[in-house]
Amino acid sequence: LDALRGQELRMRVIKVNKKRGNIVLSRKALLEEENAEKKKHTLETLAEGKVLKGVVKNITDYGAFIDLGGIDGLLHITDMSWGRVGHPSELFKVNDEIDVIVLKYDPATERVSLGHKQLITDPWENVMDRYPVGGRAVGKVVSLTDYGAFIELEAGVEGLIHVSEMSWSKRVKHPSKILNVGDTVDAMVLGVDPTARRISLGLKQVESNPWHDLASKYPVGSKITGKVRNLTEFGAFVEVEDDIDGLIHISDMSWSKRVKHPSEVLKKSDVVEAMVLNIDAENQRLSLGLKQLATDIWDDFFTRHHVGDTIEGKVVRMTNFGAFVELDEGIEGLIHVSEFDESHTTGRGGSEEKIDLKVGETYPMKIIKLAPTERKIGLSIRALKSDEFRADWEAYQESSGDGAATLGDHFRNR
Repeated sequence: LDALRGQELRMRVIKVNKKRGNIVLSRKALLEEENAEKKKHTLETLAEGKVLKGVVKNITDYGAFIDLGGIDGLLHITDMSWGRVGHPSELFKVNDEIDVIVLKYDPATERVSLGHKQLITDPWENVMDRYPVGGRAVGKVVSLTDYGAFIELEAGVEGLIHVSEMSWSKRVKHPSKILNVGDTVDAMVLGVDPTARRISLGLKQVESNPWHDLASKYPVGSKITGKVRNLTEFGAFVEVEDDIDGLIHISDMSWSKRVKHPSEVLKKSDVVEAMVLNIDAENQRLSLGLKQLATDIWDDFFTRHHVGDTIEGKVVRMTNFGAFVELDEGIEGLIHVSEFDESHTTGRGGSEEKIDLKVGETYPMKIIKLAPTERKIGLSIRALKSDEFRADWEAYQESSGDGAATLGDHFRNR
């Protein structure tokens, strides 16, 4: 009441008591009458699409109530600006006089929905003209999510830099590893969808792709030196440059050794020299080889041996289809079951002796097939019974009978 002291106000006389000399006045009654008149006038002219002036009466988390003159309308937070609005108080305060447009009016409930952003042109109109695909765009980071960063290009227009478009070489687990809210970034426009109001941006595209330079720096067949960064069951990742790894597959680690796990050959942090086998810039894959820097023992074997040669080999494992025989370190051939031969002439009175192949034992055999491309060697013991090899077999039987010589000695002395 002190605030009203000294002010001249219009009142409505409610009651007069002449006997007691009392007059009852009401400011509220007069205001209600005035508001009713204002409301009547407002409702008579209220229509969707009409632009009105109003006064901010109250602010909530979801919007602001606007006094249009005897009736309030709701200006929802989503209709305040084309841009990002965290809270209505960022744009308006109580008693602000603002222009609004009627979006929806329900005479039955007297509910009025208002808009403020609709008074200006939608920034997404002709957005493709301002942000063509392949062009550059500068904006501010306004939000970070697990999958990317939202960039405000202008009020009401935001683009997304997906986490996969932030770096050519780094595995970005979260956008915060690259960007911070408030950062100004220069990005390339990758895609525009005005209908969905989406713009795809790329950060890495404004820089040269280091993978495209690899082929000229490290051509296939060249040697590289790098540090083993990680070991997996299928190979070893070697850091060739900052954030660029090459893979030495387990099958490319040794010509001779059957490597079951990369840790048998390499360990983390080892500095290794390897050969570049293949570069796939599009899929960002670099294939390296360790064994390729050494002589291919298979090529050497195929150079030294031919079909028809007699050779000594040790049975290393048996299967239901044959026996695998080690002919040299890292070189194995197969004696198919059809090439075992159940009995062999001993040379002593023509008697037959059955030979049972045993793992760990060494036997003479004939090379019946060489397939360099497939790295396969076909072997046969049965072929030794042919006339051409009968003498070798009989000599082996005689020499092994008295323990004076081994099969290997026999063949080496021929």
